[in-house]
Amino acid sequence: MIQTDICIVGAGPAGAAAALKLSYLGIPCVLVEKAKFPRDKVCGDAIGPKVLMLLGRLDTSIRDRFETAFDIQLGIWGLRLGSPNGKQFDVPFNVLANVNNAPGCVSKRMDFDHFLVQEVQRRANITYLEETEIVEYQKNKEGYLVRAKKDSIEISCKLLLVANGAYSAFTRHHAGFENDPKHYAAAVRAYYKYVKPISVGNFIELYFLKDIQPGYFWIFPLPNGYVNVGLGMRSDHVSKKKVNLSKSLQEIVSQHPEFKARFENAQLEGKVLGYGLPLGSKKRTLSGDHYLLLGDAGHLIDPLSGEGIGNAVYSGFIAAEQAKKCLEQNNFSASFLADYDTRVDRVLRSEMKISYLLQRMLNNYTIANIISQLVAGNPKVLGLISLFYADVKMRTKIFNPLFWIQLLRNKQRFQEIIRRE
Repeated sequence: MIQTDICIVGAGPAGAAAALKLSYLGIPCVLVEKAKFPRDKVCGDAIGPKVLMLLGRLDTSIRDRFETAFDIQLGIWGLRLGSPNGKQFDVPFNVLANVNNAPGCVSKRMDFDHFLVQEVQRRANITYLEETEIVEYQKNKEGYLVRAKKDSIEISCKLLLVANGAYSAFTRHHAGFENDPKHYAAAVRAYYKYVKPISVGNFIELYFLKDIQPGYFWIFPLPNGYVNVGLGMRSDHVSKKKVNLSKSLQEIVSQHPEFKARFENAQLEGKVLGYGLPLGSKKRTLSGDHYLLLGDAGHLIDPLSGEGIGNAVYSGFIAAEQAKKCLEQNNFSASFLADYDTRVDRVLRSEMKISYLLQRMLNNYTIANIISQLVAGNPKVLGLISLFYADVKMRTKIFNPLFWIQLLRNKQRFQEIIRRE
């Protein structure tokens, strides 16, 4: 039997981040992963500035190693948005203070997750067990005893950090989470090569198309000429409209007037794959006696963009810092671990609340078109959106009445847009 104070289940971004943070705090842990890396993970592959910031805070050499690995990541310098009425506008990120480094990037999850695991393997105080699937969780007065299929491995720990993804059995059967279709999304992703670009720089593209309302279509550039193309929609709408996302995605790239020319010579690499997104728009309890839920296992995916890597890494760091307090106080009770929920609420939940409100607004055809036309015609707002991408605090301005008063000073223009819609 393996004895440890802290056992982490799942070596994706949340679990790897927690292990690395603990390691740098001087706290040993056991990290258990059922897969063998490198392994694929169906995802949009976008890595926002939050991740790069956190890696840099932990150790600048980690961020430097990732940013110089040009074959696995591509810096992103802008965003293209498309509204249901076909209007498009670009948001370049060159207004950011540091224009020498891209604020975000895109990297295949096979590459990014493997990079993090390699960083884990550099640390002597992390015991990493690969190809070890945990199949049983047994609660006891000291904490948890977990058992794996492989070689009858047993691990006893005082604190269990659960980071094994959207389909976590622990989340369902022990934490009691139920999937709520209004706070869950379905998505499909495909890799293409030879897709015609739209701009000189590397821009990520998000389109709110009339044919797939309420949902969004994306095109994200990747290293080595690859493109991540996908389609996402909230699960309740998928069921209500009986949408076949895979079929819809292929129809968009082959028939949609805005995209068929760009994909006429494109080559599909592999299959169109689907996955589920447990959204962070519904507040849930992420802690209990001797356990914490991290990343997708805690349903922490952004409700608007579907991006989960940043929140996963952040939750891993918060969990590691909470674990340090638990060890110092020798207290692993639910009441003490509730501080983790408090920090997640303060750091992540307010952001996801804003994203959920925006998601609901953009699901409305008329509102989405009005917003896009107002934004496209206002350079100051474009500059603010650029800052929103890199600075979470800036996003709260969207719900500040003064922001909209300034934007809508020209009442005649606003009324014209209303009439057109």
